[in-house]
Amino acid sequence: MPRRPAFLPATAALCALTALAACQGSPEAGHPNTPSTTTATTDAPTSPVSTTPSTPTWSAEEEAAISAATARYLAARRATELAMQNPAKSNRATLERTGNGGQWLTDIIDDLTSYRDNGWYQSGSVKLSPPSPKSVRLTGEPEVTLTTCVDSSAVIIRYQSTKKPVPLGPDNGSRHLTQARMVLASGTDGKKAWFLIDESGDAKC
Repeated sequence: MPRRPAFLPATAALCALTALAACQGSPEAGHPNTPSTTTATTDAPTSPVSTTPSTPTWSAEEEAAISAATARYLAARRATELAMQNPAKSNRATLERTGNGGQWLTDIIDDLTSYRDNGWYQSGSVKLSPPSPKSVRLTGEPEVTLTTCVDSSAVIIRYQSTKKPVPLGPDNGSRHLTQARMVLASGTDGKKAWFLIDESGDAKC
């Protein structure tokens, strides 16, 4: 049974008995895969990671990273949604160019393959609350973690042929708090840019 699309955080499964096509990830430029890092607390002065204090006191350099990462997150999310709304015209290059990478991109490509194979598309749009920074790391491989509330209540997966909804199994709601990992890496053009490489979270918001 196919899993719910990666861009939708709810845990419902699609009830069509079809197999998802495999899509192998790659650490090459444009879709980097990086290991998870442990978020340090603010009272550990030796840590290279800054986390959200009760009263935000990001440095100017951190603020610049947060701003750039947030803009790319929103661009990556928008490109993903446009691809899901028209799977036949979607392509990996566009998704990479707009900031999709890592496991996130691999999952999106899997979903798009399933959509095309089964004649599905997405109607409606995901609503995102303004992303807020949870942690920032500027040393080594820079990374920004953003928290946002993802509302997929207006999204319906439909059959291209009939425009009718694809049956969904039970889920745990349509609003979930997610954490998005953004990393600064070289794109296919060789230039450094922020990439959304993972987004997860199941807490309600």
